[in-house]
Amino acid sequence: MDSILRAAGDLLDTELSDPIELGGSRRSTVVRCRTASGGSVIVKAFSGEPEGLRSFASEAAGLSLRLAGPELIAVDAAVPLLVLEDLGDAPTLADLLLGDDPKAAATGLLAWARGLGRLAAGSVPKRADLARLRARYDKGVPSWEDEPWIERNFADLLALLDQTSVAVPKGLAGELAEIGAVGAEYLAFTPGDTCPDNNLLTQDGLRLIDFEAACFQSVFLTAAYCRMPFSTCWCVFRLPTGLAEGIERAFRAEVVNAYPELAGDAVWQAGVRRAIVVWTVDATVALLPRTLEDGPLHPTRRPVPTRRQLLEHRWGMASTLEEFPALAATMRTLLRDVARGWETPPLQGYPAFSELGSDDLVQELCPSEPSPERTV
Repeated sequence: MDSILRAAGDLLDTELSDPIELGGSRRSTVVRCRTASGGSVIVKAFSGEPEGLRSFASEAAGLSLRLAGPELIAVDAAVPLLVLEDLGDAPTLADLLLGDDPKAAATGLLAWARGLGRLAAGSVPKRADLARLRARYDKGVPSWEDEPWIERNFADLLALLDQTSVAVPKGLAGELAEIGAVGAEYLAFTPGDTCPDNNLLTQDGLRLIDFEAACFQSVFLTAAYCRMPFSTCWCVFRLPTGLAEGIERAFRAEVVNAYPELAGDAVWQAGVRRAIVVWTVDATVALLPRTLEDGPLHPTRRPVPTRRQLLEHRWGMASTLEEFPALAATMRTLLRDVARGWETPPLQGYPAFSELGSDDLVQELCPSEPSPERTV
């Protein structure tokens, strides 16, 4: 901690004190510090491991693009660390979803979806700028945009199914190859980790934090966060049907400004459904080997689903994708031969909506809007 404060202080030419740790991860340490003038900044220092170096380069480049996130005040590529604007202690979207105010939670979700959609639409011409910025901060580890992570996950799934003696239907590998093409379609900027705890609801509106996986990716992969919901996150419960549809409409209404062809339902639905497969495979590869014993998805936050609950929910959603019969059959096999033995309670709804008992209230929180579909 002392070395982090010294390095950041030297960078700012001021003394930093009173560090308060804000969490971080294996990749990074995040602290709030007081400056000599009485203000405060956020210092984020990264590990020297490959994932830490990847995260540093992505976050430094993503924030330097200045499309979203806190102000990037200074960068020390040698440590490496970033000094960021302190956005204060505003509640996160996770706080609202796990709270008891359905209107506040629904309003937060809509702000999140619209904000991500506007960011995506406005970023489309900036891809070369991000690549240039990332080259400036490169530490020798490719960004997620340059990693074949979808193809690697698909190969790992086939190997994992073989190891667990799950029968693989004929044609699954071919379907996965077709599905994986979604990753290269309709690219737009994303901070990467757009989970509820990385979205602050400030007095000035939605502010995104955590750009460690910033890159350009398919808007479908982001849209799937609305429908699944939250494809790679710990804060995952069920959303009321009308509300889930509403936040997806809000995101889509923004991105069609950059990609008008996404107003067509056939294009949109096909893309989002393939993105659901991508994220379901991602979760399966990451979590299935860890389900011999169940456990919570977050070490301290409560309530939180368990690994088994999340996988059962994901498999159930993917099992309905009948346009991919081998994939759907695989998901049903996992539910029958793996999840049935878990005897896990089904995934519940978000606590904020636990008292949501009528369609009228859903309509009030997230009124229906006409589909953005039009002749393209």
